[in-house]
Amino acid sequence: MKKLRYLDYYILVPYLILIAIGVVMVYSASAYWIQNQYGQAETSVMIRQVAFAIVGFFIAVFFYYFKLDVFTHPRAQKVMWIVTFGLLIYLTILSHFRPSAAVNGATAWIQLGPIHIQPTELAKMTVILYLAHMFSSRQQTLFEPDFSFKKFGQPLVMVGLCILLVFFQPDTGGAAIIIGITVVMLAASGIKVIYGVSWAGLLAVLLGAGYWVLSNVSFPKSWQQSYQVRRLLAAVHPFAMRKLEGNQVVNSLVAIAHGGFFGVGLGNSSQKLGYLPEPYTDFILAVIAEELGMIGAMVVVGLIFFLILRFYLLGVRAKHTYQALIAYGIATMMLIQTVFNVGAVLGLIPVTGVTLPFISYGGSSMLVLSAAIGIMLNISAQQQRAKAKKEA
Repeated sequence: MKKLRYLDYYILVPYLILIAIGVVMVYSASAYWIQNQYGQAETSVMIRQVAFAIVGFFIAVFFYYFKLDVFTHPRAQKVMWIVTFGLLIYLTILSHFRPSAAVNGATAWIQLGPIHIQPTELAKMTVILYLAHMFSSRQQTLFEPDFSFKKFGQPLVMVGLCILLVFFQPDTGGAAIIIGITVVMLAASGIKVIYGVSWAGLLAVLLGAGYWVLSNVSFPKSWQQSYQVRRLLAAVHPFAMRKLEGNQVVNSLVAIAHGGFFGVGLGNSSQKLGYLPEPYTDFILAVIAEELGMIGAMVVVGLIFFLILRFYLLGVRAKHTYQALIAYGIATMMLIQTVFNVGAVLGLIPVTGVTLPFISYGGSSMLVLSAAIGIMLNISAQQQRAKAKKEA
């Protein structure tokens, strides 16, 4: 109980507010859709989201008191990777032998009765904890005159295999998030600045070239039969593809325009009434913008970014590289996820199926993010305790 004295309310309060907003908005966005599309009770999705939130809260409490050094033990590392690879390989097999298991073109979920598990969410946290240990334990090699990335061969190969398995689902958004986490954590591990600048430049060139190709190149009709290619094209030409993959983006933009600055009122969205598919998942921010206005949407996104900045700050303040890298990894995971979701809702980037942290409906995302909150509260408490001892 003594540890409660060091509880970081700059993390806890935004987390609880976001969960509360998420439950309310999931109910508002799902009630009509779930009843008319699936014949379920209006409150069924909300009840599940409340259950995820409660379980997530206790997971956060567990990791707040958990000894983070346990994750550095070789046996713990093996268990994490065995579970992660086992689930991802199962999805790969499932996609080949049971194509009907795919949802929106991707075999990314494992159904266990009424529960759906998304292994990609677990993979993100596994990569963060694994790389934090690997990079911090090998930090001395970064400063050796003959430094080579070959010395990081094992961790990079492990993460590379994980990215490939996620990409083959295909979950482009999840793979991109793990790549982003890896690049940021590697850049923060202590390598020369020139490497980080080079990667950032290369990434910017690739993204710019990709956008130019999508905007100016006419793809063969055979290519346009691919669901992933159509999603990419819909990001650049949403209105031209409004009857296909551009449907979600177009209706999202209509919802945002309808909401204006102050919104039409909680529960009064028109786009959630059958126009915006599954409005309580990836595109819940569009419903928030329509009902609570641009101001309401900015408050939600602002709270998420407040947490992200808090995590980066804790990483900067950390005295131990291991804790700093965990903080950077978790902050980057939330940052990329938020940018991908908001960008898709605004029609700026392709729809990748990435959820809005703490707001969108989804058990796997909620539980993993809650674990991340518990870990960050743990790191913050350790920093405050060390500071108190130093001042005593």
